Amino acid sequence: MSGLLALLDDVAAIAKVAAASVDDVIGQATKAGAQAAGAVIDDAAVTPKYVHGFSADRELPIVGRIAFGSIKNKLVFLLPAGLLLSAFAPWLIPLLLMLGGGYLCFEGAEKITHAFSSHHDGYEDVGDPAHLEEEKVQGAIKTDFILSAEIMTIALAAIDSPSIWMQAGTLVVVAFGITALVYGAVALIVKADDVGLAMASKGRLGATRAMGRGLVHGMPGFLLVLTWVGTAAMLWVGGSIIVHGLEEIGFSWLGHQIHDWAEIAAHQVPASFQATTKWFATAGMDGVFGLALGIVLIPVGTKIIAPIWRKVMPG
Repeated sequence: MSGLLALLDDVAAIAKVAAASVDDVIGQATKAGAQAAGAVIDDAAVTPKYVHGFSADRELPIVGRIAFGSIKNKLVFLLPAGLLLSAFAPWLIPLLLMLGGGYLCFEGAEKITHAFSSHHDGYEDVGDPAHLEEEKVQGAIKTDFILSAEIMTIALAAIDSPSIWMQAGTLVVVAFGITALVYGAVALIVKADDVGLAMASKGRLGATRAMGRGLVHGMPGFLLVLTWVGTAAMLWVGGSIIVHGLEEIGFSWLGHQIHDWAEIAAHQVPASFQATTKWFATAGMDGVFGLALGIVLIPVGTKIIAPIWRKVMPG
């Protein structure tokens, strides 16, 4: 009997350690996911355009295919690469993080310059819907690879534990959690107008039909707001990554200036609003810096990097 009790005590101890490890992984994943907010919002804002122009019955299958490609990007390619870097070349992670931050700044600035130009995105009629779907899915998965690389690099840099198992577990949780969050949200977004139409035409109550009409009419505005929020988040996160990276390699002037200016702004408001004001001031200045850097990077990205990328990843 005493042996059984001892065995149960050992099992309970092991379960307690395992539960603590799971809690640690979830905690690290939550922290890492929060750090990757800009890329996550951008991913959610970008993806709905890939189902534009397709019939309603193909929207969810397309989102599902892109989501599968996204999880494959994260787990098959990026997670092993991240763990190898962490184990054998950790000094490369800050540089890759700054590279990802620069890409966020570039993409955010490019979105803004396109918004104020005469450029409008459109889709050519290629004649074969299956071919068009395949083309759009593969293009979305390639774009996702870049965004997922940013997310996984940011997440890896945010993990405190040196344990490779903790890092691997955290990145797996981040990969599944963010993919489910992003593509679950995308699925809801792309089907919202269909739900609204059903409510407007089949709702038994006047309030239900009114909500349906409101949903249909409100989605274009919501998508526009989501796009701008995603762009602002990209510039903020990208700018803050670059500023922090510059501090780590010895160029701390800009980071100190932003901190000092944020402190000055915070002292212009009552004490209860100072922390919030400081955060918004810092984020705003990081975003302005990110926009300025992105504008500088636009010719580099479009004239040099994009042609090389098209040769390496044709199609």
